[in-house]
Amino acid sequence: MLSFDDVLAARDRVAETARHTPLDYSHTFSSMTGATVHLKLETFQRTGAFKIRGATNRIATLSDAEQAAGVVTASAGNHAQGVALAATRMGVDAKIVMPEHAPVSKVEATRSYGGEVVLYGEDYDAAAERAHEIEREEGRTYVHAFDDEMVMAGQGTIGLEIYEDLPEVETVVVPIGGGGLISGIATALKGRDEDIRVIGVQAEGAASAPASLEKGEIVERDSVETIADGIATRKIGERTFEVIRERVDEVVTVTDSEIAVALTKLLERSKTLVEGAGAVPLAALLAGKFDYEDDEVIVPALCGGNIDLNVLTTVIMRGLIETGRYLRLRTVLKDRPGALDQLVEVISEQDANIYAIEHDRASRDIALNDAEVELDLETKGHEHVQSLLDALEANGYEIEVLV
Repeated sequence: MLSFDDVLAARDRVAETARHTPLDYSHTFSSMTGATVHLKLETFQRTGAFKIRGATNRIATLSDAEQAAGVVTASAGNHAQGVALAATRMGVDAKIVMPEHAPVSKVEATRSYGGEVVLYGEDYDAAAERAHEIEREEGRTYVHAFDDEMVMAGQGTIGLEIYEDLPEVETVVVPIGGGGLISGIATALKGRDEDIRVIGVQAEGAASAPASLEKGEIVERDSVETIADGIATRKIGERTFEVIRERVDEVVTVTDSEIAVALTKLLERSKTLVEGAGAVPLAALLAGKFDYEDDEVIVPALCGGNIDLNVLTTVIMRGLIETGRYLRLRTVLKDRPGALDQLVEVISEQDANIYAIEHDRASRDIALNDAEVELDLETKGHEHVQSLLDALEANGYEIEVLV
């Protein structure tokens, strides 16, 4: 099993490639939660995510012959970039298999770091099958995204940094995909202080760890569905499962809506851009998914910031909806002059801002002398939304909330 000494040795190997990333006290999230919250900003890491640490450590431990033969891996994006950059810096040829629907930004970034990209399959697991075929066909060394002790040790250097920068830390919250990150961090932290609590978090649509821990063996999901593509794996690893079972104190799950809220709040309040997987630890804290004491020193590990811009637009919109900042509704008006003006006046009196209006006289679902209206509105929170809906209904409008 992965040891504390493995993590200590990894620190020297990755020091020239991986940055020591900031640990930033957040007044905003401390006030919101009642805890003392410090954000581990691995978003400032080279390649924008923690994966460069594990990839560097793994490739550095290959023999000369193995390095000459090259490496291959599978990844949804961040590990791909880490392997590509680490291999390029060490003069090793790298071939990376990515799911066909991997974010365009991550595919392009992987190529820019010097990796040869092969697009294959619907998800990480399908891509991994193809990568193993290439491993056998070309004699390359497979660099696993998480289920490799040298990869886990490299990721564990984050835990060393957290403790060095904040020895009084009490709880560290870490996302779980395959489990490599949390295995390394938990090993590092428990090696420094057994009393430090490590909380793992998975997206509900890709949660295999809770079921695996409950059953005592690895449980594989049939499919995964989450905006947190960086942790969208069907199962945790065999090696990581053993570490998680021994060194992780608790594993919880969060919904995509909770992830979107955390991502939006990080962007708006902390001016910090994270991807879905990076927002997962803060989402668990904000949603109260685990117990903690007042002023408890908590570090959410924000593991990456490589979010596709199209995905970001969708996630921000979801976050605004969940926090009552955006409302789309439908109503039916009499098709006569002034009817739309009267509706807009009620909305204006409630101080809601109109993004867009769609006015349809031809809908088959309404009477011939009616018009269907859909409105996109900027609102100020759930109480404001309810006040607006009450005012509209008081003025005789039948309202259907669309989002």
